[in-house]
Amino acid sequence: MSKIVLVVFTSLVIAAGAADAVAQTAGSTVSVSKTEQRQIATGWSAKKQILGKSVYNNIGEKIGDINDLIVTPDKAVSYAIVGVGGFLGVGEREIAVPVGRLKQQEDKIVLPGATKDTLKAAPKFEYAK
Repeated sequence: MSKIVLVVFTSLVIAAGAADAVAQTAGSTVSVSKTEQRQIATGWSAKKQILGKSVYNNIGEKIGDINDLIVTPDKAVSYAIVGVGGFLGVGEREIAVPVGRLKQQEDKIVLPGATKDTLKAAPKFEYAK
């Protein structure tokens, strides 16, 4: 009888350990590590700091608004979709700007060297269908 209890207890301990290992492995594939969380915390929040925000050039002129962010198939955020021209969204056109060109300066998103005219002359962005 004690051998059966010992075997059952050992089996339960092994099963619990295996279940814990599976949970840890599963957790690591659907979430991030503590180190990654620290890196993420220092990054930009699309919702709080980017989407809908105005874009300025390096001399302080408002040149557009960020309407969207594109995540490419390789899972990298590569482009900001900037709405330029128009008034209150009417007549606005969208262009793609490489995210790496955007800078954050004093709580503003800056696209150095850009003007309203250069952005209006850029190719229009269209979503894939």
